[in-house]
Amino acid sequence: MPNETDADEEQNTPSMTRGERIRAAARTLRTPRTASWVAEETETTTKTAQKYLEQLVEDNVLQKIERGGQTLYCVDQLMATYREVAALQREHDREELADTLESMQARIAEWETAYDVESPSELLATLADIDNPDEADSRREIASEWEHLTDRLPVVKAALKEYDWATDRDAILA
Repeated sequence: MPNETDADEEQNTPSMTRGERIRAAARTLRTPRTASWVAEETETTTKTAQKYLEQLVEDNVLQKIERGGQTLYCVDQLMATYREVAALQREHDREELADTLESMQARIAEWETAYDVESPSELLATLADIDNPDEADSRREIASEWEHLTDRLPVVKAALKEYDWATDRDAILA
């Protein structure tokens, strides 16, 4: 009887609570969404989703936006960036951060020189002149990585710039 096996497996498999499902889904919201959308995605009621989403707004994890008569929720990018900076400072020493920053800047400089362009979008524009599919794929990959590094540079710079200030405040007093 398949139903009995399914029921036994469900009882033995730890499942996420409604709150855990909503919090997990909410932390991935890059596009503003309504509580009813989150409820549908997490198989909960809108009222339950709204309750947990509001908690996440209070905890500075989500940002609440009023748009067109609707309340929308998305990840608070400023707080997420602060958390990323803090994580970098806690996981890496100053020298590692400096080396990472230097490496990222060097790679971008290499691409600028190699392709005689100043941005990932300029590199993508060169695809119109490329007949070789492998070369076109390579340029697309480089442009994607370049965009990623461009997004990461300010985060690494902030972690390095405020390293002493943050580590002094993060030290546990004995």
